[in-house]
Formats: sequence, C-alpha cells, structure tokens
Amino acid sequence: MKRFILAITGASGAIIGIRLLEELLKTSEVHLIISDTASKITLSETGIDLSTIAEETLRKKFNTDSLFHYDNDQLWAPIASGSFKIDGMFIVPCSMKTLSAISNGYAVSLVERAADVTIKEKRPLVISPREMPLSSIHLENMLKLARLGVCIAPPIPAFYPKPATVQEVIDFLVGKILDCMKIENDLFKRWGGKT
Repeated sequence: MKRFILAITGASGAIIGIRLLEELLKTSEVHLIISDTASKITLSETGIDLSTIAEETLRKKFNTDSLFHYDNDQLWAPIASGSFKIDGMFIVPCSMKTLSAISNGYAVSLVERAADVTIKEKRPLVISPREMPLSSIHLENMLKLARLGVCIAPPIPAFYPKPATVQEVIDFLVGKILDCMKIENDLFKRWGGKT
C-alpha cells in the first residue's frame, strides 16, 4: 500500500481536496492535515464541519483504517520527519499563504514542514494553488517551486469531456491531480483526438 500526505489549506475549493481524499483512500494510506482556515472554508462551501472531527470519526466517515489526521500545529507528527517514508504529498487546494511559506522555506506549520521535508527528500509534491488572477509574487513563488521539481497543478477545468455536472468537473480536476502523481484513475474521459 502506498502512503501519501494530503494537506487541505485555506483556499476555496476544499471539495476538490475531499474528493481527492476519497480516491486516495481506495488504494493508499493517507496522512491528512487540514488547516484551521480550510476547516472554516469547507464548512462554508460544503456544510461539512472538519474543525472538531477526531481521527476515529474521520475513519468511520470514509470507512477506512488507513487514514491518519494531524492538527496543523502538531510539528512532532511523524510526517514532519524525513525518516518517515512517503510516496508523495498533495496540497489541494493550496492557499497563496501556504505557497509563499513553502517557496521561502518558512515551515512554521505542519503543512509547511511536511512540504519542506518532501522537497528536501526529493519526493513528489503536487500543489494545487487556488487563486485568480495571479500576481507576479504568486507566479514567482510557483516558478521557484517548479524549478525544484514541484508539480504545480492549478484546478483549471477542461470542457472537452463535456461535463454535465459540477461533480464531473471536480472528478476531472482530481483525475488530473492524480495523474501528476502517476496514480491510475478513470475519473474523466481522456482526450482521444476525435470530435
């Protein structure tokens, strides 16, 4: 079983991170961090209250024993160490605050520390920044991380699959994010070149 870290940070689009979590749990062990702001945004956008959910409750909700949850200030968590082996890390969605901290080595929270460790250990990191329009500062931070090998995967939908529902748009985005980590999935209709 593969092992991944998933961080959901304080940007719009937490539903994408939750859908990614559902997919990862089908085949992998997942170590989850939800920032305080992400909890508030998730409640506002989806009605799901993640602010006080214990690990055991999350495991029941997702029907798994392969889910581990950490508070964002829990810097002694196993995932804060390079000796804790993972196959990769996702930050979906990634706030510009988190992106800036990671690109500048400012690891004050567990999300940032885990990302810092992932980069220094040369493990795959996929970041899905959620902001629009992008400032030069945002672009410079993304370029700095991309040059280090971080996959920058903004949640930009495609319309060639002709999505009929918001769920199909979310599945496309999650499928593309999984592709970045080379995780097989059939969440969306792939382009075949035919109209």
